[in-house]
Amino acid sequence: MNTPKRYTITAALPYTNGPVHIGHLAGVYVPADIYARYLRQKGEDVLFVCGSDEHGVPITIKAKKEGITPQQVVDKYNEIIKTSFADFGISFDNYSRTSAKVHHDTASGFFTKLYNDGEFIEEVTEQLYDAEANQYLADRFVVGTCPKCGNEESYGDQCENCGTTHNATDLINPKSSITGNVPSLKETKHWFLPLDKHEAFLKEWILEGHKNDWKPNVLGQVKSWIDDGLRPRAVTRDLDWGIPVPIKGADGKVLYVWFDAPIGYISATKEWAEQNNTDWEPYWKDENTKLVHFIGKDNIVFHCIIFPAMLKAHGDYILPENVPANEFLNLEGNKLSTSKNWAVWLHEYLQDFPEKQDVLRYALTATAPETKDNDFTWKDFQARNNNELVAIFGNFINRVIVLTNKYYGGQVPPAGEFSEVDEETLATLKEFPNTISRSIERYRFREASQELLSLARLGNKYLADEEPWKVIKLDEERVKTIMNVALQIAAGLAVLSEPFLPFTSVKLKNMLNLDENLAWNDVSEKEVLLEADHQINKAELLFAKIEDSEITTQLEKLQATKTANEQANKVLEPQKETIEFDDFTKLDMRVGTIIEAIKVPKTKKLLQLKVDVGIDVRTIVSGIAESFKPEDIIGQQVTVLCNLAPRKLRGVESQGMILMTDTPDGKLAFVEPSEKIENGGQVS
Repeated sequence: MNTPKRYTITAALPYTNGPVHIGHLAGVYVPADIYARYLRQKGEDVLFVCGSDEHGVPITIKAKKEGITPQQVVDKYNEIIKTSFADFGISFDNYSRTSAKVHHDTASGFFTKLYNDGEFIEEVTEQLYDAEANQYLADRFVVGTCPKCGNEESYGDQCENCGTTHNATDLINPKSSITGNVPSLKETKHWFLPLDKHEAFLKEWILEGHKNDWKPNVLGQVKSWIDDGLRPRAVTRDLDWGIPVPIKGADGKVLYVWFDAPIGYISATKEWAEQNNTDWEPYWKDENTKLVHFIGKDNIVFHCIIFPAMLKAHGDYILPENVPANEFLNLEGNKLSTSKNWAVWLHEYLQDFPEKQDVLRYALTATAPETKDNDFTWKDFQARNNNELVAIFGNFINRVIVLTNKYYGGQVPPAGEFSEVDEETLATLKEFPNTISRSIERYRFREASQELLSLARLGNKYLADEEPWKVIKLDEERVKTIMNVALQIAAGLAVLSEPFLPFTSVKLKNMLNLDENLAWNDVSEKEVLLEADHQINKAELLFAKIEDSEITTQLEKLQATKTANEQANKVLEPQKETIEFDDFTKLDMRVGTIIEAIKVPKTKKLLQLKVDVGIDVRTIVSGIAESFKPEDIIGQQVTVLCNLAPRKLRGVESQGMILMTDTPDGKLAFVEPSEKIENGGQVS
């Protein structure tokens, strides 16, 4: 495409069955926001839209689980998500909802046009059905074994383990997630989009037309689908939550969420246009508009094959110029999971780390899963902040602002004659806008963020080499030039950091009292960014060091989640063989008190105990040393099996057994009375 007149940027609609986590941010919203902010700084006409995806099976499942209506579910999470995005600085021009009337009207109209144009196939097919629930099992109402990777917990529409999309009837050993029953097959009528009809077009458009500018991971997944042969895909579902199919004979059916959700980009544009009294159509129908979809890899098929086929079939819309999908972000070595609460939730991060939005934006960009899955760790997050933002970026800015205020009362000193180093440094500064632009325009945001940090490194090196704090004693005029050059670098950072670190950019512009109208290209084109005698303000802290204790708190939170998941998935030992009542009466269990405890030499697990069981004081050897210190259990009441045959353990005769159980975190716990009991009290 030649130079576009305008840009339409879309970010995948977040699903409103839960909050947004760092995987969503790294995969979609941070890179999309960087791109949109960058283009605005370049003076481009940019529309950046998103919205809550509020239809589909997971919403109804969540509603059943929480005992509320689907509308209450989407209202709750829409507010959490929308507020979190705003607080995090994601600069949408419009954030809409698929439950909005404008979306229902737009999606219904889109379906109706394709239906009237004969673009759908109408078929009666067999679908999985739960007779007890009296319901067809669409999407996530059914689980089973993935036919591709063997994952036994695959959903009916997509396997979260390998990312494969499929039909519920493709699952091996399917079970209803409503009742747990094995479903039957029952006939039902639906409408299908014949993707095979568009296969030749998609192959030519993507695999040939975009083979040099789309990311390899995107092309690879698309090629795999096309090579496997495209097949008709249902656009309707048997559900009571969603957009009703707008034709006769479709009672009880709604538009499949994958069909209505991407149309949400169009309806969000319409909504924005109405709010701003402008025309929406050029952003979707003008060939001079560049359309870019930001998504995660689990959405590649929908945005590169299905949605383009829909747009092509409709005939009035432009196609995306690029779909720079990212891979998945893992958390501390494990896959992020909403259902298992293995995530760093954005709204919780904003509470735990106030005023540190840019730290997370930077850390996620620096470790973005652009071409392969990557891992977020709290230790790396801390290191990115302390060793890069604080030690490099923040350190440079602080030194420049402090020294300017100290030497010149906050006025930019006039530059004298430039040395060769000065000229090289200023020339290098002017190269950075183009260098960073090249990375951003190739969707290499990780690379671009490191180029930005290189500009801060340039400033640090310049000050360290020129040492104005020493030269001031010998040549005050030279120091004026040094500080002038350093201030130009600081101003360049204030402008170029805006797409990556918007909150930091605002702070820095305020410190420098910088012209708000300075644009991206001004850094390379203007002679100076800060004129001599320009008054700057006092230094403020741009970034604060993150302490080990803050990271420990987050790791402990994750460990608690892991422990809870392990406990939830724990398989209990089956019941032992049935015994007769007479067998039980043979057991002599009594309450006792530990009065002495020492470690058994040369063992890790054994403690030698003296226990008062009322009828006597006896020695018992117990394998509890890894859970308890001897001095901590003196006086502990316990339950003792007294008539167990004596047994020697490491040379010590043990005269009974102390009853124990496991805690949720896997530690041992005493089986003890709920209140103090006299030693010798019998358990029956």
